[in-house]
Amino acid sequence: MKSSHPYSLPKLITFFFAFFSLSYFLYSLQFLYSAHSSSSSCDTSHIDNSDHHHQAQAQAQALSPPPTPTALHHIVFGIASSAKLWHHRKDYLKIWWQPDRMRGVVWLDEPPPRRDAAGGQDDSTLLPPVKISSDTSGFRYKNPKGDHSAVRISRVVSETFRLLDGEEVRWLVMGDDDTVFVAENLVRVLSKYDHNQYYYIGSWSESHLQNIYFSYNMGYGGGGFAISYALARALERMQDRCLRRYPGLYGSDDRVQACMAELGVPLTREPGFHQFDVYGNVFGLLAAHPITPLISLHHLDVIEPIFPEKTQFQALQRLRTPLELDSAALIQQSICYDRTRSWTVSVSWGYAVQVYRGIHLPRDVETPSRTFLHWYKRSDPAGFTFNTRPLSKNPCEKPFVYFLSDAVHDAGTNATVSEYVQHGLPSPDCKWKIADPSRIRRVEVHKKPDPHLWDKAPRRNCCMVLPTKKKSTMEVNVGECREDENVELR
Repeated sequence: MKSSHPYSLPKLITFFFAFFSLSYFLYSLQFLYSAHSSSSSCDTSHIDNSDHHHQAQAQAQALSPPPTPTALHHIVFGIASSAKLWHHRKDYLKIWWQPDRMRGVVWLDEPPPRRDAAGGQDDSTLLPPVKISSDTSGFRYKNPKGDHSAVRISRVVSETFRLLDGEEVRWLVMGDDDTVFVAENLVRVLSKYDHNQYYYIGSWSESHLQNIYFSYNMGYGGGGFAISYALARALERMQDRCLRRYPGLYGSDDRVQACMAELGVPLTREPGFHQFDVYGNVFGLLAAHPITPLISLHHLDVIEPIFPEKTQFQALQRLRTPLELDSAALIQQSICYDRTRSWTVSVSWGYAVQVYRGIHLPRDVETPSRTFLHWYKRSDPAGFTFNTRPLSKNPCEKPFVYFLSDAVHDAGTNATVSEYVQHGLPSPDCKWKIADPSRIRRVEVHKKPDPHLWDKAPRRNCCMVLPTKKKSTMEVNVGECREDENVELR
């Protein structure tokens, strides 16, 4: 039976669908319009705020002077020593300390013994002032192999910080009394970092086992480490509490690192800090120095003198002239070839030159030869934290070595001229049909100083063997590599 109602069910459904569609369409138009208006208002507000921000920033920059580069006077040294060793070790400080330019303190366990000064010279003006460390007998020390003095030495950071009294300081640098710093290179390295941030900068040991026993996260104190002012302030506030939590640790530097771990600060490694946990002759290390500024040398009473037939003090004094002429390039290696005579030449500027018979590839020449033993007095290559190569038993493969004898500045060419004199001779039993380098008695190296060497990406300097008529002499030029220049043998 059909309904008599004027609106049937299908018509009602169609009507409601059309009504809701129209309503949704009108609502959508209204929403889009209001969203556009709101967005325009927000964009305008953002632009206005951004303009105000940039204007304020520009005004602040105009009012405050630009930050000055880090300089030597921004660094304060804390040197750990003892009354027993100070009389001998202070001679190492005289090699690198600059009283008129440097700030720092030497910390002793007790006043040094008085010595008869009759006829002697007062050297106190040549050295940092001496302070006596605070009593640390209240701190427990439980390591059976170490010494309680490690607690005292670990507090050198805090005790030095407390002396600053608001002076303009950016970095605190810790070192031992048998550490020699290359201060100019230290400044170059620290200039890369913001002293207002938390930075703990140093390097680990050359001995793999030492790093396993202690930590690869630790800056070794003998090689020296740097702590930014902001971090030193944070460390000073908590160090004594921290030290009480680590009575079983061995040394001072691992106690400092333990506190750094509590502060959440990792070691920033700079390989130019040299702990020198090695024995014997470090020639192989210095003649193939990594491509990084030389910052420090340590364990100078343990290793052999770096120049032959000299005391260690005399040997280190010899480095002072090239250091003054071109500190950035000190002991940096360059590699080139004398193709006419089939020789490989390695220059460790300001230190030594090596001449090899035959063509040796750079990958091999840049690898330190094992002239030394690691800290456990073995020559095991697995005991080092870097690649090494063995000394060759083939007499033809042994290099002819020339050590620095003098260096001067040539005002006419604005270059340095350094002279290297032959030391000893390899075995004469070589049967190779290659020119004999023993006829070369001296090597003359020409180089223009480049104080901005480390402002650029790290790269070895290039060198070139020059023609010369000087008898028994090889002349070499060292300098920044030209475009497309490399050590490729063609």
